[in-house]
Amino acid sequence: MSRQQMPPAHPFDDDKLHEECGVFGVIGTAEAANFVALGLHALQHRGQEAGGIVAHDPDAGFNSVRRFGYVRDNFTSQSLMKTLPGPLSIGHVRYSTAGAKGSVIRDVQPFFGEFAMGGAAIAHNGNITNANALRRELIERGSIFQSSSDSECIIHLMARSLQRNIPERMEDALRRVEGAFSVVAMTRTKLIGVRDPLGVRPLVLGRIGGGWALSSETCALDIIGADFVREIEPGEMVVITQNGIESHFPFRQRSPRFCIFEHVYFSRPDSIIGGRSVYETRRQIGVELAKENPVEADLVCPVPDSGTPAAIGYSQQSGIPYAMGIIRNQYMGRTFIEPTEQIRNMGVRLKLNVNRALIKGKRVILVDDSVVRGTTSRKIKEMILDAGAAEVHFRIASPPTAWPCFYGVDTPQREKLLAATMTEEEMRHHLSVDSLKFISLDGLYRAVGETKGRSSKCPQYCDACFSGEYPVAPSDMITNGFELKAAE
Repeated sequence: MSRQQMPPAHPFDDDKLHEECGVFGVIGTAEAANFVALGLHALQHRGQEAGGIVAHDPDAGFNSVRRFGYVRDNFTSQSLMKTLPGPLSIGHVRYSTAGAKGSVIRDVQPFFGEFAMGGAAIAHNGNITNANALRRELIERGSIFQSSSDSECIIHLMARSLQRNIPERMEDALRRVEGAFSVVAMTRTKLIGVRDPLGVRPLVLGRIGGGWALSSETCALDIIGADFVREIEPGEMVVITQNGIESHFPFRQRSPRFCIFEHVYFSRPDSIIGGRSVYETRRQIGVELAKENPVEADLVCPVPDSGTPAAIGYSQQSGIPYAMGIIRNQYMGRTFIEPTEQIRNMGVRLKLNVNRALIKGKRVILVDDSVVRGTTSRKIKEMILDAGAAEVHFRIASPPTAWPCFYGVDTPQREKLLAATMTEEEMRHHLSVDSLKFISLDGLYRAVGETKGRSSKCPQYCDACFSGEYPVAPSDMITNGFELKAAE
């Protein structure tokens, strides 16, 4: 299925930031690919466009399946899963960069390569910020690329390495890579997990029976009955075999900068990050938001589903009743009918509907996770007013998103981000709401456990999408004309 044949994204989803990938791997269990399929299903929120699984069996060798669409539509057939035998398997779910053209099945991960010492497959979550420069160099030296993915650079760098085995070649390759990466890879006998030195993207280790699992999030360990062991450390490589786990730190040590937006939106609320419940962190964001930005109102309503925990926290702190003023149609996905112009104009109403009996005559606080382009926020406001609301107040559970992410998140160009071109008051006027307030960056840091807020000299997270301070220079984008934030 070509990119052009893919079901179009729904207008509601098009105005959200998207994680581009989720990774999962299992070693030491019979029919490991079945566990990987379950893990990918739990990580579906991190990528809905496509998925792939590679497995290895001592008798059957390496086998792979890559498909466009949801995990549930592609990896539940017994006949298909029987083509992926063996005790070792990795998988990947993908959401490609917005506006990418010509995406084909060969762009779907995991990628596989045959080396002198045997085959290896690799699945990558993140973004390589010097991929264009690496690709040009590799092509000039004779490499032949099969995909448009930045992740394929890792395979080619491994192929050109002179190190003696695949884990060492991977270390060698990743030292050339800039940006953010959490990698799950496999050889015939090894499961490998790596995080970049800043630890921007998540990766965790689990124990399942006599085997092991690697996952982007803990929620995927839960679905297969695995016990969470620990997070892979920033800059760490783990090599897992039947004999146990080896841990290496092959990169220059740096202060970690985990993506703070994982707490706000990307990770599932039932996951654990840094020993903290994502749900509880989002509830605490709502508490901080209410402390910073109170307003007199009758109801606190979430924009479902991502705004729900913050709305609960806002309600608890403010004492204003919480209510499900907007109901989400859970069966309205990307596979809806090809939208006509009339359906496009209906937009958000296909996915969200207002609880009119609850809203009429009320002063309503709407809590959402973020404002990106602002198109969805305007439509939701119109729906609330059409239902008879007396006032509409937006409270946003993240600071203004004013800068694009280059570390594995699908972000519009900066000029298309509402907060990049407007002040808060201009945004309020643009959305035509009675008030609009965002949590401060300090408030967000307090909510995730940094009680002193954010120190500009030593931030604990990557917050570039809010602050414009990039922990790794996006060299490819700078080459193409992107201007970094001016020094203050």
